[in-house]
Amino acid sequence: MNSLAKSVYFKREMLWVDLLDGRTLGVPLAYFPRLLRASPEQRMIYEISGGGSGLHWPELDEDILVEGLLAGIGDQTRHHESAA
Repeated sequence: MNSLAKSVYFKREMLWVDLLDGRTLGVPLAYFPRLLRASPEQRMIYEISGGGSGLHWPELDEDILVEGLLAGIGDQTRHHESAA
């Protein structure tokens, strides 16, 4: 599978993921409330996991699958956070 993350960056409330196949994927931070609320410094502390299949922010306890981004899937825990 070539849809693996190579790098991540943020610009104007957007998450941008460069993929190994040459594509760049942009997703609004509104899809991921933890990233939206995080400071720019916190957002830059991430790990590419699973050989590029996932993104992890240890300080924010946020995990995102590249496959999910490609499918347009946002944060699946939103309903749990709003109930707390």
